[in-house]
Amino acid sequence: MSLAVRVIPCLDVAAGRVVKGVNFLNLRDAGDPVELAARYFDQGADEITFLDVTATVDNRSTMYDVVQATAEQVFIPLTVGGGIRTTDDVSRLQGHGADKVGVNSAAIARPALLSEIADRFGAQALVLSLDLKRSDRTPSGFVVTTHGGRTETDLDALAWATEAIERGAGELLVNSIDADGTKNGFDLELIAAMREISSVPVIASGGAGAVEHFAPAIKAGADAVLAASVFHNGELTIGEVKDSLRTAGLPVR
Repeated sequence: MSLAVRVIPCLDVAAGRVVKGVNFLNLRDAGDPVELAARYFDQGADEITFLDVTATVDNRSTMYDVVQATAEQVFIPLTVGGGIRTTDDVSRLQGHGADKVGVNSAAIARPALLSEIADRFGAQALVLSLDLKRSDRTPSGFVVTTHGGRTETDLDALAWATEAIERGAGELLVNSIDADGTKNGFDLELIAAMREISSVPVIASGGAGAVEHFAPAIKAGADAVLAASVFHNGELTIGEVKDSLRTAGLPVR
């Protein structure tokens, strides 16, 4: 486990606004991304993750503007995912203030993209974003999905994560589609399985609903915890989550 546990708010952005749903469905407006990022920075967030959930060509410029506006007032690492298909996309995002990029569907379609990004920018700039579902079709019991969990691939979650690390992914963002937005807690079995095969940091995502959900995710093997709606709705603050981790004997910044 890394020295200090990171707490990362996630902003799912569509057409310049933050949105949130349950199991990636029924998205609703949750606010202005720059305002929310600034609030979380003030609360002590360790990083901010932006996911462009409708990464079509017409929304790309909006996302660059959002990243740049955020980077100008938020002085913690920014990870941006969604619609990244080439190393030039990474270069442009970094030019607008992104520190890391999250890659998902494009890497599944063309795994060499991971190696290209890692070779050009370093593993520390590359996060493999994994949207995973439970499945009896794969050896691990978890299958990789694309398109916000709507399309199942034939990839076993652990096998794909292993290949991605070998290709240069510097972190794994492990999102449980089954748990996403349910607020019933992280998928601890999935986190533990990822920890067992991963030589790089694991970020747990999907299912946070209460302050007591975070420490078990770290104890299951995550290096960082990521959440969205509990922060956007004001149900929890970053500080409250960090206090709960400290109380559980875990190191936080």
